[in-house]
Amino acid sequence: MKRRSFLTASFGAMMASAIGVPAFGQPISAGSPSEDKAAGRRYDRERRFAETTFGRIAHIDRGAGPAALFLHGFPLSSFQWRGAIDRLSPYRRCLAPDLMGLGYTQVAPGQSVAPAAQADMIAALLDRLEIQQVDLIANDTGGAVAQLFVTKYAQRARTLLLTNCDVETDSPPPAVLPIIEAARAGLYPDLWLEPWLRHKDVARSPMGLGGMCYSNPAHPTDAALDQYLGLLVASPERKALVNRCALGFTPNPLDGIASHLRQCVVPTRIVWGLGDTIFSPRNPDYLAGILPRVTGIRRIDKAKLFFPEEYPNIIAEEARLLWDRGGRFG
Repeated sequence: MKRRSFLTASFGAMMASAIGVPAFGQPISAGSPSEDKAAGRRYDRERRFAETTFGRIAHIDRGAGPAALFLHGFPLSSFQWRGAIDRLSPYRRCLAPDLMGLGYTQVAPGQSVAPAAQADMIAALLDRLEIQQVDLIANDTGGAVAQLFVTKYAQRARTLLLTNCDVETDSPPPAVLPIIEAARAGLYPDLWLEPWLRHKDVARSPMGLGGMCYSNPAHPTDAALDQYLGLLVASPERKALVNRCALGFTPNPLDGIASHLRQCVVPTRIVWGLGDTIFSPRNPDYLAGILPRVTGIRRIDKAKLFFPEEYPNIIAEEARLLWDRGGRFG
């Protein structure tokens, strides 16, 4: 069977098994449908664009004072950080960009969207906004970008808060290989993202984005799915860009980074969800073993990959503790 036919048939079977699966349990934390709908409207009003050589970088910029930079996961957008920004903007200027190929960022023609290019884009965005240093908070793919950023632009990071993400020995993780295979066939948005956007209950099912990456069966909400996936499937060009973004996960974008991370003097805190089925539960200990200034690891029972969206109070609490212990700003 040809690869395209195999992928289509496989995803069709997965969709059929997912349709009709009811949500179970009770909501765990913030982000109700009505709250997210209001947050989506606010994001649409507040979204700004910065002109760079990498393209027009969509971002949220809220609050005042020293800057905190939030890097989201795949295939999400800066909307992932809405709860944390609400809680931290009284203490920091909170800057949350959409990575290239995702969200509302408009990528320059021919521009690479691989993680290393994303790190360079972040530096260019900071230059454009005249920001010298940031407190980094990152999840998933954003965590890989953050590691690349602190090794290349070490003087621009005050602190680093890493949640579930790639590490050199687990990048890309085995669970992501079907995404890469679908992207290589040019079908990832068609087989995964478009059905989730069209059938949002399926996206929240055990076989969907929600079941794979969220603890709360009510997540992601309809409003969040619209923010994350709407533009990614809006045109053949955007679908092709998303496929390129997924293909940037291979070969290992963190290959050889360990020796550089061993020299990183940025105060770092690790917060890890133990329910994550995408990344290895050994990753936080691996990071703590190579990063010289880790202040500790906090492990969150049952929390899955995108837990920062569901537990913004934990992110805010850990960020403020790290900033205090970093001795730079309180």
